[in-house]
Parts: sequence; structure tokens; C-alpha cells
Amino acid sequence: MVALVLALTALARVAPVQAQGTTAAGPVVPSFWNAARRLERPDTARLPATVRFLTTDDYPPFNFNGPDGGLMGFNVDLARAVCAELALTCTIQPVAFDTLLEALEQNKADAVIAGVAATPANRARVDFSEHYLGTPARFAGRATLQMRGATPGEVASKSVAVVAGTAHEAYLRAFFNEAAIRTYGDAAATRAALMAGEVDLVFGDGIGLSLWLNGTQANGCCRFIGGPFTESRYFGDGLTVAVKAGNDPLRRAIDYALQRVWEKGVYTDLYLRWFPVGFY
Repeated sequence: MVALVLALTALARVAPVQAQGTTAAGPVVPSFWNAARRLERPDTARLPATVRFLTTDDYPPFNFNGPDGGLMGFNVDLARAVCAELALTCTIQPVAFDTLLEALEQNKADAVIAGVAATPANRARVDFSEHYLGTPARFAGRATLQMRGATPGEVASKSVAVVAGTAHEAYLRAFFNEAAIRTYGDAAATRAALMAGEVDLVFGDGIGLSLWLNGTQANGCCRFIGGPFTESRYFGDGLTVAVKAGNDPLRRAIDYALQRVWEKGVYTDLYLRWFPVGFY
């Protein structure tokens, strides 16, 4: 964990700022905002004098403690960007993940940015902003593999490693059932099988794969192929900010700020800083 934190810290400091969208030799930066849909600027007088964000400190590169003990990560930086856009004072405090929604309900916080899923059960307890990041699935293969896309026809002749019992396995069996699907106990085992040449491809969480591809364990062996695959029925609706139920002024203000952060290129800066091997 210490090595991972140090590596992520270095990436955050040296990764260059690039333009929005697709770069010539870099990742595609996702956008979840309709430029034609102009959100109304909120009346900040209706918002708290200090917006209290909660997150966790154990989920790099989204939210974690850096070498100096301070909070850092994509979610942390995005929350700060939202507050800057709204010209609001904000605090960001880490707590245990299973206490996040209870803290909102008990008015111990105003917003949560920590990957809380907007499931029907959670929507019955709190409200959510529009999503600001997805969790797509991706195929990865050896860098030498002569394969450009990942259609069912192209994958049909390949062997694919996937974690058993996951949504990723279910998706493969639903849409890529002609491939030789081989299941493993965890993500590390699927990647080890790919590096050992036991399979042609691995299919799994794009975020986790992007961090692996950019790390020392992959050692430049592999690359993304095709995709991304974003069907919400399998891979969820993405990441959102949770607020207390009925707090429409803050929810709308966060939606407005997220769109403005995207339009100004700040979101692109943060995405490329924390995910130099993009997962879209």
C-alpha cells in the first residue's frame, strides 16, 4: 500500500495537463455533461456557510492518505474543484465507509464523495448528484497481440480470463459466449494468467486494469483492446455525490459546479493526473 501511495503521489505531481476529449497519443477523457443543457447558476446564499464533505481514506487513487498523512486523490481534488467553482468554504473528512450515509441522515455532513452506489436502496435514504465518472469494463491483452477491436466476432477465437461469479463473467457469457472463458479467483490471478500466456485476453474492471497497466507489475506487457463497455445493468451507473434527502439546493449546486468544472477543463486535468492510462 505504501508503494502504491508513493507512486500515485508522483503521478499527481508530474502528469501534464492535456486538452479535453481525445488526445493524439493519450487517453480519451469521458464526459457526462450535455453542453446544450445549461444548468442554472445556484444561489449560494441558500447553501451552508461551510459545506462538509465526507469520504474515506483507503481507496486509492480516489481517496487516500498521502505520505504526509493528508487526504488526496481524484475524489478529493474534484470536491475541492466543486467548492472553488461555487466559491464556498468546504471541509473534507474521512470516516469509515459504512458510516457515510448514516452521517448524512444525522446531519453530521452535507455531502459524500466516496463511491457510494446510487442503488434503489440507497436512493431511498439519500439523494444523489448526476454521475461524474463511470466504471466501465475493458479487455486487455498482450501488447504484441494482433487485435484492434473487441467485437464478439473478434473475441470468439480467443481465450479470456475473468473473475468467477462477477458481473464481468455474466457479461462475457451473455455477449461473448463463443470465446473460451476461463474463470479465476481474483483479478490478480487473471492478470497473472495473461502475463504467463495462459490466455489471450483478460476482461475486468477498467479502473483496476488501468492502474495495473500503468504500474510496475505489468511492466509494459499489455494494453487495452476495444471497449469500453458501459452497460449499467452489469457495471452500475457510475460515481455520484450523495447529499441528505431533500437537500435540493446543494444537489443542484453540485450538478452545476460539476458541469462548469468539466467545461473549464479542470475535470480533464484531474482525470489525466490520476488516470494517465485512461480507462475509456
